Amino acid sequence: LEVIRRSPSIVLDVAHNPHGAAAVAEALQESFTFSPLIGVVGVMSDKDYEGVLAAFEPVFAHIVCTQSTTPRALPAEELGEVAEGIFGVDRVHVVRRLEDAIEQAATLAEAGGVYGEAIGSGGVLITGSVVTVGEARRMLKSRTELGGQ
Repeated sequence: LEVIRRSPSIVLDVAHNPHGAAAVAEALQESFTFSPLIGVVGVMSDKDYEGVLAAFEPVFAHIVCTQSTTPRALPAEELGEVAEGIFGVDRVHVVRRLEDAIEQAATLAEAGGVYGEAIGSGGVLITGSVVTVGEARRMLKSRTELGGQ
């Protein structure tokens, strides 16, 4: 788990298989008190993404399904359809561009009080593939270096 930003906290972890996702979900519960925790998930089409989503279901208040720029990425819309079967329609958001997905997740995390949690206590986990996490890291680090969030 790599904390790359605060306010809201944004954490990165690859977790590209069900076992890894279960370990990350457990580590998040042990190490952080995010409420709500929002997941930004982008996966490769050849992975067990249904198992990954199932492992995160107990810990994500909402999930933002997205995709990386690699041709191997599962389209965000397809991931969203699978996620709706696991999380329910009300907890799933589909945002194709990773940068926009991160913004949506940050907004949901910051809205804490709307969901009955303390404002400012939310967090975001970006996960699902090495490529998704790598692209997110580059985006977020370049924003920080430019004096952004």
